[in-house]
Amino acid sequence: MIIERNSPFSGKTNTMNIAVTQEQLDAWRSGTLIQHAMPHLSADEREFIMTGITPEEWDNVFGDEDE
Repeated sequence: MIIERNSPFSGKTNTMNIAVTQEQLDAWRSGTLIQHAMPHLSADEREFIMTGITPEEWDNVFGDEDE
């Protein structure tokens, strides 16, 4: 599913194709923890759904944790 979110860092509208169903999104919006509603997603994918922040933006703002 194509997810579209606005980034609080850049103000840009970002999109990401994420393997998630409408039912999973609805469960999360109804209060289920995102890691329980969508356990198969990566941390980056869950962060994007919650905040609109892409992995690249995260690294630009906070640095790459591998560095």
